[in-house]
Amino acid sequence: MAREFSQVDVFTDEPYRGNPVAVVHDGSGIDDDAMQAVASWTNLSETTFILAPSDARADYRVRIFTPSRELPFAGHPTLGTCHAWLEAGGKPRSADAIVQECPAGLVRIRHMDAGLAFGAPPVIRSGDVDEQLVGRIAGMLGLDRGEIVDSQWVDNGPGWVAVLLRDADAVLAVRPGAVDIDVGVVGLYDGGATDPALELRAFFQVAGATVEDPVTGSLNASVAQWLISSGRATAPYVASQGTTLGRRGRVHISTDADGAIWVGGGTVTCVAGTIEL
Repeated sequence: MAREFSQVDVFTDEPYRGNPVAVVHDGSGIDDDAMQAVASWTNLSETTFILAPSDARADYRVRIFTPSRELPFAGHPTLGTCHAWLEAGGKPRSADAIVQECPAGLVRIRHMDAGLAFGAPPVIRSGDVDEQLVGRIAGMLGLDRGEIVDSQWVDNGPGWVAVLLRDADAVLAVRPGAVDIDVGVVGLYDGGATDPALELRAFFQVAGATVEDPVTGSLNASVAQWLISSGRATAPYVASQGTTLGRRGRVHISTDADGAIWVGGGTVTCVAGTIEL
């Protein structure tokens, strides 16, 4: 059966310069194994399936798969899926926000000047990183331990741990070896007073190989929570990601009157059609 299908580039206004997500617009009747098979076949960092919500407060429900596993939440698939849902005629229940249901809970999405933005979900693990693990991360990244200025657990679902380097240039210079943990690397440009304010990179393992993600919404969300709460960054700011991959990801971080952090950017459809399922 043919299902409507899109590939949406996220965190960019320029097609093919952000991070793509595949979206199957109607995931009804597709079992877990079939969803995983499709995600493995698209071979993108994530593939999503839109379903009817089970929570009356939500506009739609989404399941998010990497080529090897399901995720409870991920940032760029959230924005890309919302873009595809709206483009296909989705009508939110509220004029204030679109509400997405996923295994991590309800995620609010709103329109902003730069595009769409999601409310950063709470981290499920935070705090200091064990010194032994920091040393191991340094080795995986090809760094001396002393090059890591600070570190923090910033896990909001995927398992992220983040390390802060002396500046953005140090982040761009990282050449990792075998990485067996989901790790983010961040450094500020000129003290964070520029646009972009910081450079971020994300590494994880897929099928035994180290992979760098082009632009990572979930990591940017939790890193923003860390940097803002520690006084290292002030919102609003723009984060750059994907530079070493030839991408031009731009993640816009802002806060609202209640202090909630919003993570946003541009979204653009690059592929539209159907997929046989």
